[in-house]
Amino acid sequence: MIAVTNLALALLALGALAAAGRLAVGPTLADRVVATDTLLTFLVIGTAIHAARTGTGTYLEVMLVVAVVGFLGTAMLARAIERRSP
Repeated sequence: MIAVTNLALALLALGALAAAGRLAVGPTLADRVVATDTLLTFLVIGTAIHAARTGTGTYLEVMLVVAVVGFLGTAMLARAIERRSP
């Protein structure tokens, strides 16, 4: 179980690095919003892996709050981008 969670966390770290690169380099605001949403998704997944590894459910509320805040932030920024376009 530990080897599987270590592999999953390593792959999440690689994905987070790629998303952070897109966040820094992204040519448009939409690219940056998607990269931020991806990073938040990786954070939720990493928290879920940690909860499974430790066998506790104390992080489930944190995962729910981060997911909802990430969704609402992405939706608001998408609406702002849509209104700004001609």
